[in-house]
Amino acid sequence: MDDVREWTSALCSDLDLDPGELDPGLVLAMARDVGRVVAKPAAPLTVYLVGMAVARGLPPAEAARRLGELTQRWPRIDWRD
Repeated sequence: MDDVREWTSALCSDLDLDPGELDPGLVLAMARDVGRVVAKPAAPLTVYLVGMAVARGLPPAEAARRLGELTQRWPRIDWRD
């Protein structure tokens, strides 16, 4: 996890972002859930789109709530088939 923290800190610095505004656990949970429920390639796209919504003013908790609701309504894949 130290590598992730170091990477995040360096990237935030490079992009002129405040790392204090980031909740890594929330972002990783969103990506994990979408990757499991929808499809693995949907995870990075989802995180990007949620980031765009937050940048436009949607509170992160609200974005996570909406994503969670959409994910729960998404048709489940039976991985045993």
